[in-house]
Amino acid sequence: MLLPVKWLKDYIETEKDARILADGLTLSGSHVESIIALNKGVDNVVIGKIIDIEKHPDADKLSICKVDIGSEALQIVTGATNLSVGDYIPVAVLGSKLPGDIIIEKTNFRGIDSYGMLCSLKELGYSDNVIPKEMKDGIFILDKEYPLGISIVDIMGLDSEVIEFEITPNRPDCLSIIGMARETAATFNINLKEPQISIKNEVEDIKNYLDSIDVPSDNCNRYYARVIKDVKIGVSPLWMQTRLMEAGVRPINNIVDITNFVMLEYGEPLHAFDLEKVEGRKIIVREALEGEKILTLDEVERNLSSSDLVIADATKPIGIAGVMGGFDTEITSSTKYVLLEGANFNGKSVRLTSKRFGLRTEASTRFEKGIDSNLSQTAVERVCQLIEEIGAGTVVKGNIDVYKKVKEESTIALRPARVKKLLGIDIPVETMISYLNGLGLESKLEGELISVRIPTFRLDLEGEVDLIEEIGRIYGFHNIESKPLVGVLTRGEKPRARRIEDRTKAILQGLGLNEVMTYSFISPKAYDKINVSQNNHLRDYIRLINPLGEDYSIMRTTLIPNMLELLSRNYNRGVEECSVYEIGNTFIAKEFPIVELPEEKKILCLGVYGNKDFYYLKEVIDKTLGRLGIRDIEYIREENDPTFHPGRTAKLMLNGEEIGILGEIHVDVAENYDIKDRIYVGQLDFNKIVELTNLEVKYKPLPKYPSMLRDLALVVKEDILVGDIQKIISRHGEGLIEKIELFDIYTGNQIPEGMKSVAYSITYRSYDRTLRDDEVNSIQQAIIEDLEKSFDAKLRS
Repeated sequence: MLLPVKWLKDYIETEKDARILADGLTLSGSHVESIIALNKGVDNVVIGKIIDIEKHPDADKLSICKVDIGSEALQIVTGATNLSVGDYIPVAVLGSKLPGDIIIEKTNFRGIDSYGMLCSLKELGYSDNVIPKEMKDGIFILDKEYPLGISIVDIMGLDSEVIEFEITPNRPDCLSIIGMARETAATFNINLKEPQISIKNEVEDIKNYLDSIDVPSDNCNRYYARVIKDVKIGVSPLWMQTRLMEAGVRPINNIVDITNFVMLEYGEPLHAFDLEKVEGRKIIVREALEGEKILTLDEVERNLSSSDLVIADATKPIGIAGVMGGFDTEITSSTKYVLLEGANFNGKSVRLTSKRFGLRTEASTRFEKGIDSNLSQTAVERVCQLIEEIGAGTVVKGNIDVYKKVKEESTIALRPARVKKLLGIDIPVETMISYLNGLGLESKLEGELISVRIPTFRLDLEGEVDLIEEIGRIYGFHNIESKPLVGVLTRGEKPRARRIEDRTKAILQGLGLNEVMTYSFISPKAYDKINVSQNNHLRDYIRLINPLGEDYSIMRTTLIPNMLELLSRNYNRGVEECSVYEIGNTFIAKEFPIVELPEEKKILCLGVYGNKDFYYLKEVIDKTLGRLGIRDIEYIREENDPTFHPGRTAKLMLNGEEIGILGEIHVDVAENYDIKDRIYVGQLDFNKIVELTNLEVKYKPLPKYPSMLRDLALVVKEDILVGDIQKIISRHGEGLIEKIELFDIYTGNQIPEGMKSVAYSITYRSYDRTLRDDEVNSIQQAIIEDLEKSFDAKLRS
């Protein structure tokens, strides 16, 4: 934001120069980008009056002007075509200096001597983007009579400077001259003089000119309108033009310039419509119809979307709300009646429309950050006052104000003791109140609390801590002595779930598996590749609105496709063995359509191939869970999961609850991933593992008494589960079985077809006595008899 220092001083009384002001405002929290000098090298350029113009005898495009500068009349040759006798213009006399180190000397143009130069705004150092269009290629003509011979620097205020600020998004009130004047007044303890708005002459009734204002859209909270009649379009006074140009805005005509002036002054964007071009004498603030078009002020036809908020008359859009007005209702030299708009639009709506059109304006920049809805009326009334003051029109009595949700002032209670504790300094209560009052925050002491009334223009003040920050920055954070931190140091640690995850990873890496990480996004085709049925809950996935591509278009509900893709990639690149794991999230929608974030369910997935089999993977899982304190896992045959081989797959059960699955991948699925060898995958609910983990370790003394070892080799039917056999062995242990270890499964020669041989090593031990052969043999015999009865098992000879 550009802050002309002379404009700033209209609202505060100070002799401080730009550098002192900039330094002070920086220390109170306003970030100064630069200080810009308005005088780019202009010296000895004075006011002159053209008293005669005649054509050059030998040059069609040149004229000879006689210019009175008070002390003398100069002959000056010029190529400008916008001059008339009686015009007051800036004159660079002999010896004058102009920007770019140009020094004016006597010049001869085809036999005619020229004793100076008539200056344009560009030659006075103004940028092209702020020079009025009608003066871009001509001499700058002043708006009225001025004393001849006085310096143009004094008339146009070129001896001043402009301070450029970077305004943070939380302070939209500072995107205005009065906002920065308020900051300056508080910083330097100066009184703020806001404009006193009054209109002396109002005529007729607004209802004679405007029928109604309808605001059906929720994206407009307030629409305030007034009407000006008998409008006289012309140039603005010089003081207003210079203020606008210094602030980076191009003057256009008196009506538009006043709306821009007040926008910069108060921070409230305004717009003026040619009322005679508003169809039906009514205003409708609505969302655009899909396919509607509008020709904006920059003469670009724009296709509107239903998400765009527009100002419309009875038949068509006449402006894009908060962004830019329409060309068809712009103010022109023939305008006689003006409709003034002061509105409060939803910042998000304005930002999205502005972004979609690639059209950022002074108005959209302000609306995006949020604006006090009470400014709408203040700003429009100020425009009416200025129009009346410069004689640009007559104000029509009355207004139409659609105000849906009136913004009220709030009150915050501030504890002085809390200020002292947070800032670390002892500021007197009276000083705190003075600081807050200086910022326009009406404050008074009530008991032990300071009651602070928050004006509606301070959208950023929501709680006590915000007021403490205000006190701190006006006091000056640079004035607060740096002190070492005081407090009790505590040792931080990871949460339990993270510690269990780290421990799990360490266990798996110790068992020889490598950790992998895959994308959370997969292709919908992945579920076809792993043979998931169409009605399976795994297909209740969430689609991305803007995916990277089809292969990354949904959020995964299982890690198995990722694991198989990874194993396939390694297999097909010649890696002979692979043992990997991943702990990653799956994303489970709570309902469709999506109205809240999905549940992120953490999964442990393991995958192996090569010189590995089902029992290797089972052992990895057993050891991992065992070291996490999770025991007594049951493995139940699973034959209905189409991803896995029906005879080589098991569900993991604990206390009747399923916590995972492991097994050999179905041959059809393996072929889908171009894998010809057997591959084994396990997938466990890691959230349940975290719940079940018991990291408490209990120690017991080493046994004093020796163990006894018995081997048991049985021939059983092939479909008998070894886990069921182990259950029967344990059932007869009488508390003396220390360990049961399956060490062999065999089918083939000497074993009948449809049968298998299983061999166990059973360790017996008592912790209070030495076991005798007869009691161990008795237990062993009971086990054999139960197995024969339950499974028709036979001892293998």
